Amino acid sequence: WKAKDGKLEIYFQASNKFGSPLNGVRCITLDGEGKLLAGDSATREVYRFDDAGKPQPLTNGGIGMPQGIAVAEDGTLYVSDLETHAIYKVPSAGGEAKTFAAVKGPLGLVFDADKNLMVVSRQGKLFKVNLEGQAEAWGEGGFKFAQGIAAGPEKSWYVSDSYAGSVFKVGADGKSSPYLSGEPLKGPVGLTVSGEKLLVADPKASGIFVVSADGKAEKLPLTVEVK
Repeated sequence: WKAKDGKLEIYFQASNKFGSPLNGVRCITLDGEGKLLAGDSATREVYRFDDAGKPQPLTNGGIGMPQGIAVAEDGTLYVSDLETHAIYKVPSAGGEAKTFAAVKGPLGLVFDADKNLMVVSRQGKLFKVNLEGQAEAWGEGGFKFAQGIAAGPEKSWYVSDSYAGSVFKVGADGKSSPYLSGEPLKGPVGLTVSGEKLLVADPKASGIFVVSADGKAEKLPLTVEVK
């Protein structure tokens, strides 16, 4: 889907045919040129959408269940794979997906200011992966079912927890505290930061929420455009 100026429209519609591209979308992000990247478990692939809006495969089926994508400054893609419990490294233009790090149950991931990868896992923990691919548990953890992660101010982190119906804020000291909990959220999954605002995608609440710097959440008013 694409949301712009209060309108929600389908950006790409996959076929219902088994094994067709993007039949099992698990994660999306933008690369440094603003191109959309999408991870797809149906075809074990990561796609980049070209200027015509068509998805182009990048790894020749080299990823099992992609759950998160982060793009480095040089354009290299890092992809978490829930099936193989690994973080893969993929050239910007596409190519062989090579194992970068081993993390149990990896989901959302994002770079920190020191170019380490911060990874949330099914274990209810945060992991920090350094430039050499060495992973270590970081912070308090304790999440019920962490899904997404986004960088906050002053080396803090936002983590979505769909089972807890909450977004947690993790400080630079690794301590976690609820940032948003309960209504209007029901099962937050996707997170990203735009300026000083946090955007939260919540499928159970059927909406996207904008969270201001003071922690107030408002649902984006979106009307569906049918073409």
